[in-house]
Amino acid sequence: MGSGYPEQAAKTPRRYVLTNVYATRQDGAMDAHLLRAERLRSHRLSAPARSVLDAARHMLAVQAQEFWAGRWALAARTTGAPTLRDVDRLFNNGALVRAWTQRGTLHIVPAEDLGWVLEVTGERQLRMAAPRYRELGLDAETLSTVERVVRAALTGGNALTRAELFVILEQVGIDPSNQRGLHAIQNLALRGMICQGPVIARPDGASREQRFVLVEEHVTGAAWPRDPAAELFIRYIRGHGPATAEDFAWWAGLTLGGARAAAAASMDDDRIRQIDDGQFLAQPRPRRQSQGAAVVALGPFEEYYISYLDRTVACPSEHLATVGPAKNGMVRPIIVAEGVVAGTWRHSTAVGRHRDEPIAELFAHSTALDAAPALSRYLAFITH
Repeated sequence: MGSGYPEQAAKTPRRYVLTNVYATRQDGAMDAHLLRAERLRSHRLSAPARSVLDAARHMLAVQAQEFWAGRWALAARTTGAPTLRDVDRLFNNGALVRAWTQRGTLHIVPAEDLGWVLEVTGERQLRMAAPRYRELGLDAETLSTVERVVRAALTGGNALTRAELFVILEQVGIDPSNQRGLHAIQNLALRGMICQGPVIARPDGASREQRFVLVEEHVTGAAWPRDPAAELFIRYIRGHGPATAEDFAWWAGLTLGGARAAAAASMDDDRIRQIDDGQFLAQPRPRRQSQGAAVVALGPFEEYYISYLDRTVACPSEHLATVGPAKNGMVRPIIVAEGVVAGTWRHSTAVGRHRDEPIAELFAHSTALDAAPALSRYLAFITH
């Protein structure tokens, strides 16, 4: 993927004078070092939040098909030493949920924001899923039956696992195999009816499974902005900027036209501003903290890496294939030093192995880097 920040001068060189805070090149693009520094700040990696819930509200959505990784993404953006159990309590008390909010992919979001985010992103996801529904025989009548039986099973505060919901589908003649059950449940989630809430404890290892709940019963205090699309853009910029409308289109799973319209609708909001080269930035920005680590270990599908069209800002181009997405769609855990991906790492959360030491696999130019403190912080998180 080519860089969006070319070193050659534009055909008509321009010099921008913004403020003393921003260093720009003759072509108007923000200097790559400053761009990384500002993104680390927006991501709360150099300016950690006071609590996991504050980090979640700031980021709005973190990718979490690997459930442990989404929870670690929030803990890594928080001061102190939050543990997996600390994050799980936020799911159990209804503050956080997990749902298919963007790109057909599971994300962790504050429960209060789930409804309006899906108002922006859900319809397009449903349209894109329609061919797969047809392949699986999930027609309108079948999906109506799914809604009826799942709603009946969850009403009254009930919370059921995916496997338990599959049994309910089988009882009404709907075969959940071959991903039919998964897509049937996902359809309800995309329509804002159900989400994943309470975490199932796993005494002998890291928790990894949640129960499904009815959104209308589980989510309280839901917020609803005046313009959900503009709000989604603003919240993306606050948690990821500097970034462009094109980056936002990718992250939110929207059309480029829809993303640009959302950006245009946000121009009067004083929480963000357009700076240069199509980039938007939050204001005010999170305050950097002296205790912020220069080296951090981040999980698979990490927002700092995955959330932009041009990933060479964070990762040298020669290492993009190593990090991913690979052919299977996987994006590996990364070690980031001063905003640059310096290597990958691996660790198993399987029963009996989650206490093993994580293994760093540094790139050749980074072998002298000390990643041990960063990996130790992760290990403390996953084992307590």
